[in-house]
Amino acid sequence: MATYTADVRWALAAGEDFAAGRYSRGHTLRFDGGVELAGSASPHVVGKWAVASAVDPEEMLVAALSSCYMLSFLHVARLAGFSARTYRDHAEGTMAEIAPGRQAVTRVVLHPRIEWAGPAPDAERLAALHEEAHQTCFIANSVRTEVTVA
Repeated sequence: MATYTADVRWALAAGEDFAAGRYSRGHTLRFDGGVELAGSASPHVVGKWAVASAVDPEEMLVAALSSCYMLSFLHVARLAGFSARTYRDHAEGTMAEIAPGRQAVTRVVLHPRIEWAGPAPDAERLAALHEEAHQTCFIANSVRTEVTVA
């Protein structure tokens, strides 16, 4: 099996008060391929202590589901003899309370839009391809979040 890594780094800035919770949630995420992203808690969670321009964990989860699903869909479509030209998705995750004081991303809705090069699958075959992609997606198989295609 494969191993995946990410390096996460944060440091208290001068003048911030950790004990009082007055510190930036901004941090750096570095992946094994060399990509580096600015990360933060969500502004919905910590307000002004978030870095609004950075990527938050909830967005990364939604993006991971969307990306994995897309890659799975493209694979199963190719194996079925179809040729995709473009794939676009606007994925939306919903945070909800799952118990008193506990929240989770409970639902992610994917809105894939595919343009085909050549014949496109009919509605029944497209639905079957989506179901197979969902079953194949490693990330969807790794979370309890409901993942649907709209």
